[in-house]
Amino acid sequence: MRPEELESARDRVIPDVAAAGLGVLFCGINPGLMSAATGHHFARPGNRFWPVLRLSGFTPRRLAPSEQDELPSYGLGITNVVARATARADELSAEEFREGGRILVAKVERLRPRLLAVVGITAYRTAFGDRRATIGPQERTIGATRIWALPNPSGLNAHWTAQTMAEEFGRLRVAADMPDRVG
Repeated sequence: MRPEELESARDRVIPDVAAAGLGVLFCGINPGLMSAATGHHFARPGNRFWPVLRLSGFTPRRLAPSEQDELPSYGLGITNVVARATARADELSAEEFREGGRILVAKVERLRPRLLAVVGITAYRTAFGDRRATIGPQERTIGATRIWALPNPSGLNAHWTAQTMAEEFGRLRVAADMPDRVG
């Protein structure tokens, strides 16, 4: 994709992949320009979200971003803390994260997934005002929905490998009482 095509996607919003009663609603930070340009969540080639879903047993095969509409058939969905697309998450203000957190709470109250999984600990901390949060299950809930903070699957997050991310995603899958679709 040409740079001008990516830049033209700035501030675009892509629709959620969501339905009521999901097992896990994954929540990204915000769409990147590649996602906004294609209309597909986690679309940047170096993003490890889709491979990690497969490695952790959430899906029976590695889905392509263009297959995101299959997620609800596995009890999964995707939304974002902040809806507008940017080239980098550091282009977002703390107020955008807090407002995104308020919108996210309303969305979760309406959809009532078993678990909300926020991919990106810093995004979770800022959106929910919890500076001490760590990766894993959180004490906070939204109604009956439990919350889990996951590592950011961006290829820029060198602290986590695809395998260590898959282990954390796998812990989430077990906590959500969802079948291992790899086995």
